This record gives sequence, structure tokens and C-alpha cells, in this order.
Amino acid sequence: MNGSELMRESWRALRTNRMRTALTMLGMLIGVGAVVAMLAVGNGARASVNAVISSLGSNMLMVISGARTSGGLHVASGATPTLHLTDADAIGRLPGVAAVAPGSPQPAQIVYGANNWSTSVLGTSPDYLQIRDWPLAHGANFSASDMRGAARVAILGQTVAQNLFGGASPVGQTIRIARSPYQVIGLLAAKGQSFGGQDQDDTVLIPITTAQRKLFGAQFGDTVRFVMVQAQGPQLLAPVQDEVDALLRQRHHVAAGQDPDFSVRNLTEFANAAASTTRTMSLLLGLIASISLIVGGIGIMNIMLVSVTERTREVGLRMAVGARPADILQQFLTEAVLVSLAGCLAGIVLGLACVLAVNRLFDMHGIVTAGSLLAAVLVSLAVGTFFGFYPARKASRLEPIEALRFQ
Repeated sequence: MNGSELMRESWRALRTNRMRTALTMLGMLIGVGAVVAMLAVGNGARASVNAVISSLGSNMLMVISGARTSGGLHVASGATPTLHLTDADAIGRLPGVAAVAPGSPQPAQIVYGANNWSTSVLGTSPDYLQIRDWPLAHGANFSASDMRGAARVAILGQTVAQNLFGGASPVGQTIRIARSPYQVIGLLAAKGQSFGGQDQDDTVLIPITTAQRKLFGAQFGDTVRFVMVQAQGPQLLAPVQDEVDALLRQRHHVAAGQDPDFSVRNLTEFANAAASTTRTMSLLLGLIASISLIVGGIGIMNIMLVSVTERTREVGLRMAVGARPADILQQFLTEAVLVSLAGCLAGIVLGLACVLAVNRLFDMHGIVTAGSLLAAVLVSLAVGTFFGFYPARKASRLEPIEALRFQ
């Protein structure tokens, strides 16, 4: 029996018992559908984490002002500004440092015409956009003269621009921050949410010198809340982190064994940990869904064993007219694989429908990849072959005389 005859004969046998074939497919259908849906959810979660990681910037260290203890009260890091602009300048001169951006954020009310919006105003330097890998949608970055002259210029995030200007371009317009006029010179590209769910586009950037001298006043002097440091490469992050720590300990007169008034954090390690957690979650979801495939495979084996028993006389008759044991094995094995493959294709449709429903109902972004669909097909073929082999082998080993006598 050649390949086409084998396929036709197997398909005819499956169509003879349509209800049984449909019930056999059900296990594979549910299993493959679960695998496709779970992998899509995992891929979507991993893509979201990767997007957030990219939005943080690359090769970045964060130097934060230290914690404070006063009157028995312990205040978290960043609450007390202990870093200065001169610290940022000194860090920028270290070998292996590509860029440095000090930062001092404060909430403020932004007004344009009859519209107003409360947001965070961040005083920083031009290198901030390079470190955060944050391009401008329109306009220009701060210039050196803006920094030296503490110019009243601002760069708006997308959320602020949308609430103040609607769909119009804010570049060239004048807004008021704390009752003082600021010219908008740039509009940031959309950045999305941070790890903590914070809207990164809800911000206004102004030169750090302007923030210190004209907006925040003498409240913080020349201090800054944090300093972003970008290393020249990922392999230099650890050495640069050690050099920054040693430099600031020397500048702040921190003795050996004494707690410093600052902390240096490697955000790449945090991002890698988050990415590793997402990969583990995706793997766990895939393993859980794979259990459904195994259950579906066991269902195929059970139904095929029943089919072999019911068709014992048919097997005996075929052997009596010349069919070899290998032909019998191929036929039953082909039937098992066809059932598994048909269940897989239906399961893929079910999985895609589940992904669309989840995306629409829960505002998620499940991603179905060609690789996951190909893996589902290959696994279903493997499951059909593995669990169909034993019933097929049992049928091929029947004795023709005993099979013909079977009632």
C-alpha cells in the first residue's frame, strides 16, 4: 500500500466513526488551544517587559541621595538631597563614563491659556535624553547656552502636551510654570509606562540650572536628587559603579565602614532580573499547557485501543489477503497522527480566538508567533506518533486466524 492509498484508507476509517474521531480530537484541540493561548500571553508579557526595559535606557547607573534619620524617623533614599552638581561633573570625568545627567524633580502646575495640568517638572541636562534613549518628536534639546544662562525653556512629554495643547504642536508656544513664562522648545516622543505603572510621558524637562536658580529657588540650592550615569558599554557597568562609589565616598568624606549618604544602583541588573522572571513565567505557562497535550495524547491511545479491538476481524481479513504487519502498523499509526493533526489545527483556531478575546476583554497584548504555531504542530505530531504507536503495534501483532475468529 503506497502513501496515498494509506492516507485514503486511514481517512475512510476515521470518517466511519465520526463521533469517536471528534471526541478523540477534543483532547488535542483543548491542549493545543491552551498552549497557543498561554504562549501568546507569555510572549506579550515578555514584550511588555522588554519595552519597559528599553525605555529605561541602556548601560545606566543611578546615583541617589542617601537616606536620612532625624528624631528617630528614618526617611528613604532620595528624600534628602545630598548630591551636588559638582558631584555630577566629577563623575563625568571618570574613565568609562559616556554621559551624566543630574536630576531634580518637583511637582508644579503648568498653564497654557485656559488649560492647566499638574505634573512633575524635572530639572536636568541635555544628556538626559541620550541616557534615557528618548528621542524628540519635534523641536530641539537644551543647548549649552540654555544651561549656562538658566534659560526659561521647556521640553514637554506627550501627556502634558495633549492636555495643554490637544492635537496642536506645542513647540514655539509659551507656557507658565509657577507663574513664570517658559518657551516650549521640544516635544518628547511617546515613552509609555514605567515598571511601576507610572506614565513617563507626564513630565516637563527644564535645564537643571533654571530649576535651581529660578523655579525651585533656595529650597535645594545646587543640590540634585539623583545623577544618571551611562557607561560606555555593558562590560564597564561594574567597574564604573565601583569608581563612582569610591569617588563619592572621597568627595563626601565617608570613612571606611561608614554608611554613605548616597547609593549607586545598577538598573541593568534590575531589568535583567525582571526579564528573567518573565521568561520563567512563560516557561511555566507553557509547561502547564503541555499537560493538556499529554492528557489529549492519552485519550488518543485509549480510543485507538478501542478501535483496534472493534476492528480485530478487519485486521485478520486484511492479513489473510496479504497485508503485512508493517502495513497494519502504518495504517493505525497514520490514523492516530491524522486525528492528532486535525485536533491541532482546530486547537490553533481555538487558541487564536482565545488570544483575541483576552486582548479585547482584559486590555492585554498577547502575541502569537509563527514559532509557537510551528511548535504546536510538531508537538501534536510527536504526541500522535508516541501515543498511537502502542495500539498500532498491538494491531500489527494479531494472529490472522485468531483475529478472524474474534467475536
